[in-house]
Amino acid sequence: MARFPARIAVVFALATAAAVSLTLTAGAQPVTQSRAPQSRAEVALSFAPVVKAVAPAVVNVYATRKVEARVNPLFADPFFRQFFGGAGEPPARIQSSLGSGTIVDPSGLIVTNVHVIRDATDVKVALADKREFEAEVVLKDERTDVAVIKIRQKGTYPFAQIGDSESLQVGDLVLALGNPFGVGQTVTQGIVSGLARTQVGSGDYHYFIQTDAAINPGNSGGALVDLDGRLVGVPSQIYTPSGGSIGIGFAIPATVVKFVLAQAESGATTVRRPWLGASLQSVTADVAEGLGLSRPVGALVTGLVKGGPAEEAGLKIGDLLLSVDGREIDDADAFGFRFATRPLGGSMPVEAIRAGHKIEVSIASRAAPETPPREARTIDAASPFAGASIANLSPAVAEEMRLPFDLSGVVITAIADGSPAQGVGFRKGDVVREINGVAIDRTATLARAAGSDASLWRIVVVRDGQTLRLAFR
Repeated sequence: MARFPARIAVVFALATAAAVSLTLTAGAQPVTQSRAPQSRAEVALSFAPVVKAVAPAVVNVYATRKVEARVNPLFADPFFRQFFGGAGEPPARIQSSLGSGTIVDPSGLIVTNVHVIRDATDVKVALADKREFEAEVVLKDERTDVAVIKIRQKGTYPFAQIGDSESLQVGDLVLALGNPFGVGQTVTQGIVSGLARTQVGSGDYHYFIQTDAAINPGNSGGALVDLDGRLVGVPSQIYTPSGGSIGIGFAIPATVVKFVLAQAESGATTVRRPWLGASLQSVTADVAEGLGLSRPVGALVTGLVKGGPAEEAGLKIGDLLLSVDGREIDDADAFGFRFATRPLGGSMPVEAIRAGHKIEVSIASRAAPETPPREARTIDAASPFAGASIANLSPAVAEEMRLPFDLSGVVITAIADGSPAQGVGFRKGDVVREINGVAIDRTATLARAAGSDASLWRIVVVRDGQTLRLAFR
């Protein structure tokens, strides 16, 4: 067993549910380490003070949406309706989802997950003291799965402070609060099992906190807090073969929450983030060997947008990016997270390796331009495109749709359920190149082509990098 110097000071953090630490003095350098409880009194210490402080700010989120049932065409005919009225028409169904949220401002601002309130027509929240309130959606960011909602009734509400997820370490104790399976507010305890998990989850910016604190359906959108009662993450998903917790849960870091919340507080209706104007690739073991690296690390620049921030800063294809704003990055996902969660305006220092030498460039922090204008519209003409929403491609739209930056033309941004467009197999993200021999360059061109009276539709689309030639009658 290793022996420590004689001078040891033990510090009990009773105010924060007693996170026990000790300070070791090695020469002139103090070293702080965590240790296991050393006495029965230490084992008896409780997390109750933390829970008591945070629990009032954690709410249950009830989201409902009306799903229109499909109507039998027979009853859509006015002739039959005059005899049968609404008889035979299936009633609309109400779908509901249950999740959690955390009040982060005394005015009633709440952070939760987008998937908890997606397509909701009615959102209610229930506080720990059983009060219930109507809530409105302030801002949703599909790319991070973070949503901000607000209690409609004005008042002063209990709230949780947002902490610093960047200071978390693997092994730190954390508590998860939420409403799993609708049983009521529940607290579970665990540790930070991993950081910067980039190969899991939905959304565009994969950079999760992993924890073994039990997270189950209904915990989504709730609170992951440190022992100071500060929100360090928002539980988002679990890895499970059974539907229940097996000790592998993932939370969105507080860094992302702060980024989205700041935009919501500024009155933004959509989240705008810095645009790099380059495509990146994570470094594999083979690539690392070819670059003379001791291990796979960083993000390799594989493409540049002419006139984009990366090109203007002087980056070149083949540069290996190592850090953003002083923070090291391990792969392309980590770079995307670090870069895209910085405020707009100013610039960011980025360290890279070029031809074996370290360089540093300063990249402007600005949003992707919407050039050309998106000119969004929905096609309702009788055609295979009926029910499809479309927009002109621009760097801004390509970024939103997670499409390669070198595409141009018209992209399908949404497809209505039960529509002809859905029936023939079109997908969100399809880029329409040609309709019956007509090149599609703008949404107006597609709308005119879709309005033509054609007995045969010959359509060319680009999907996931592949060119598809489709034909419909």
